Amino acid sequence: MPLVPTGELIARARSAGGAVAAFNVITLEHAEAIAAGAERVGRPAILQISENAVKFHGGDLSAIAAAAAAVARGSTAPLGLHLDHVVSPDLLRAAHSEGFSSVMFDASKLSYGDNVKATAEAVRWGHERGVWVEAELGRVGGKDGEPPLDAHTPGVRTDPAEAAAYVADTGVDALAVAVGSTHAMTRRTATLDHTLIASLRAAVPVPLVLHGSSGVPDPELRAAVAAGMTKINIGTALNTAFTTTVRDHLAAHPTVVDPRTYLTTAREAMTSTVAHFLAVIAS
Repeated sequence: MPLVPTGELIARARSAGGAVAAFNVITLEHAEAIAAGAERVGRPAILQISENAVKFHGGDLSAIAAAAAAVARGSTAPLGLHLDHVVSPDLLRAAHSEGFSSVMFDASKLSYGDNVKATAEAVRWGHERGVWVEAELGRVGGKDGEPPLDAHTPGVRTDPAEAAAYVADTGVDALAVAVGSTHAMTRRTATLDHTLIASLRAAVPVPLVLHGSSGVPDPELRAAVAAGMTKINIGTALNTAFTTTVRDHLAAHPTVVDPRTYLTTAREAMTSTVAHFLAVIAS
């Protein structure tokens, strides 16, 4: 199936009052598992590659992007391709030529004024090329090199009035907001502020994005979608499934040297994880 633009998948979900899940791709097995999980439950999904994943692959976007796109095109599920948490202007400019229909430009570490200026320029560049642009306001925290943030720290959560002004001043197509989740959580213990989500939904005219969803329990995710979240980002949950399965397989089979044996089980564990999250969000 041809790649479906991210903006189209988001618009479909929003018009139906639902959400679409975006899963992070690090290896080819991640991409294959996302496609297989989407096919298993008959749901669309977004394959997203972060700047950190690009760094892992030697700073070259082309190979992992081509692999993910090939997997998506070979799937029977509607799948999009998204470039996530981009800080580098050079990587931002590579998105269009590498087949990405969307990018999340991350200027959240900058001051508010500098964030607006940098994001508005990224949006201008993207829209000139038909690229859908997501940005972040507030601090979700927990990315590589960052400590997890206490969700109750002053200034961490996204203010609805500021979010409305930010969207108006930057022209972004979607906004990632801080409402109680944190990146890189390996336990699903986050409690979201659903009243804040509803207030942001009322204040902001563009779709809202939840980052750090791996640490959010199923009932909280369902409530977040009901309150107004349209794009749900999931990464660490796949890595947890992958690594736990590989570790268990090698412990049980200490003489194994063929990586296909444990990568097969790891890919299936990620497939089941993808299918689970998609079913939760759909419900």
